[in-house]
Amino acid sequence: MQRILSHMRKAIEEYKMIEEGDKIAVCLSGGKDSISMLHALKALQRFYPKKFELIAISIHPGFEFFDTEFLQKICDDLKIPLFIEKSNAKEIVFDIRKEKNPCSLCANLRRGIINSIAIRENCNKIALGHNQDDVLETFLLNLFYTGSIHTFSPTSYMDRSQITLIRPLIYTPEKELKSFIRKNNLKVMSKVCPMDGISKREDMKQLIFTLTKNIPMLRANLFGAIQRNLEDWKK
Repeated sequence: MQRILSHMRKAIEEYKMIEEGDKIAVCLSGGKDSISMLHALKALQRFYPKKFELIAISIHPGFEFFDTEFLQKICDDLKIPLFIEKSNAKEIVFDIRKEKNPCSLCANLRRGIINSIAIRENCNKIALGHNQDDVLETFLLNLFYTGSIHTFSPTSYMDRSQITLIRPLIYTPEKELKSFIRKNNLKVMSKVCPMDGISKREDMKQLIFTLTKNIPMLRANLFGAIQRNLEDWKK
């Protein structure tokens, strides 16, 4: 936990993610990233000088394997209110439209519901569990498939909802999240999405892994280039 908190606090303070009196909606999918983030934010809440509230939001996409009771127990143990909303994402994305690359549409559908719940519960921040690996993979996806130099920002203000998206795990490598889950004997949902392990993002993950064998500093160099050169990462 200490390493994750160190990475998280650095990101939060560098990009001013948390201010006094914030009410933060944590997106809880049941995977290692969101579960680790929820535990870390709860731990941070105990000693951080700026006081903030936490709730959790989970979107049931309609898959039979999605375990809402599992998510409820996590939040009950942490004493964090959980709001679960059902969606028709599975029906729209997989059954009706039969999307070959469903991730973008599915994310948009979930984002709209999450925003609505956050507004209803008077939250001014939404915390997303993107880690450092996600930053690198998104950068390469945009570079290779759209020809753009871009990845998601540490913080993003949404004018319509007047809510700010924050990504407290952007400095945290995925391997440290896996280690945290393992060392603390925490369970994660065995399957969050049918696209797990077979998406274009997984291709980027494997590419980075392969290149790092011959270029040990590749991850650090790539992340440093993103910080130095992308306009939306400037403070």
